[in-house]
Amino acid sequence: MGVINFIIENILTQASITISLIAMLGLILQKKSIGQVLSGSLKTLLGFQVLSAGSSIIVGSLTYFGEIFTEGFHMQGIIPSIEAINGQAMNELGLGRDIALTFLAIFIFNILIARFTKWKYIFLTGQAILWMATMTTVFGYFAGLRGIVLIVVGGFIGGVFAVAMPAIAQPFIRKITGSNDIALGHFCTLGYLFEAGVAWLFGERGENKKSVEDLKLPKSFEFLQDTYLSVMVVMVPLYIVTVLFAGEEFGSTLSGNQNYVMFAFLQAIQFVVGVYVLLAGVRLLLGEIVPAFRGIAMKLVPNAIPALDCPVFFPYSPNAVILGFITTTIGAVLAMFILPTFGLAMILPGMLTNFFAGGTAGIFGNAVGGRRGAIIGGVAHGFFITLLPALLVTIFNSMGFINATATDVDTVAAALLYAWIISPIMKAF
Repeated sequence: MGVINFIIENILTQASITISLIAMLGLILQKKSIGQVLSGSLKTLLGFQVLSAGSSIIVGSLTYFGEIFTEGFHMQGIIPSIEAINGQAMNELGLGRDIALTFLAIFIFNILIARFTKWKYIFLTGQAILWMATMTTVFGYFAGLRGIVLIVVGGFIGGVFAVAMPAIAQPFIRKITGSNDIALGHFCTLGYLFEAGVAWLFGERGENKKSVEDLKLPKSFEFLQDTYLSVMVVMVPLYIVTVLFAGEEFGSTLSGNQNYVMFAFLQAIQFVVGVYVLLAGVRLLLGEIVPAFRGIAMKLVPNAIPALDCPVFFPYSPNAVILGFITTTIGAVLAMFILPTFGLAMILPGMLTNFFAGGTAGIFGNAVGGRRGAIIGGVAHGFFITLLPALLVTIFNSMGFINATATDVDTVAAALLYAWIISPIMKAF
């Protein structure tokens, strides 16, 4: 058990190591030379670490923005955090071992389902699987499941989600990427499908469809066609205006000895730096993982497709990512004020979710309904990803997780599946 726990906690939960080992396996199965195996494996590891470094820079910048946003607009409510739920489940309920074994079970069921069904997707976003394992374990525990049953049921449900979500999203991914080489492995997929549906209903179609990426600008503004400059032009005013609303007294507590407005400006630039690093990591990662994965496709799971984290798709439609972030934030703010009028909890906008999930949803909305679809769909997406966590708050309160909820809508859907279906069945027996 100690070895299994070590493997789960130190290898399988480390996405970069997991993906590089999978790349190594794929290259070995193709009978590549030792040099090629080492080169491909290390470049995969490097690419993912560069991607992660970019994400970390973005997270740091958005964490700061979230603080000044909350202070500047005097918002009080619940901030969704699956990390807090994971910590409480392991420390107070003693579910750490069950969560770890459920994580492993999800991975095993994913491979089995991919091997023996037409869904050939291998979900490679380890952190997302960990959050799914947390939700299925916690809700399974409160439904009355224990021991091996708790782990197997959670592993099976998580495994089904791990292949079903990439499978459902794949028609859109083929349209976005122009190929079937990679899939989307991110447990916010229901939100992306929701935006795509809204974009299809209210967006542009056929010859009338105008992509966000084809935006024509006057000559004096052509510099905005550069992805990084266009991001900068959006983010710098957003940060500066927000910190001015927060005020000098609060802003100075975050900026230290530096002028609070200048600090906000530099944090906005840090965000752009993070995007640059992230996209560089994506290019390096894709250059190695797709060829290496063919070995697994040929030997272990015929025709297997790697399901990768959402930032991998940002280079395919960078303008839609920024539009998706902005419109999702608008929708989340609207939901924050509207949902409490219906007796639901006030959920504060999570800037990290709004960027990563909102940006990806923007790509879907743009692909389906053009600019109009991305704008209307983005606002609807922000409302949707706020509504589902709000529905969970009361359930979490009854379980002892006071004023807590989660973000990724697929994991929320899994939790609601337990709460509304599995738990009543268990109580009936």
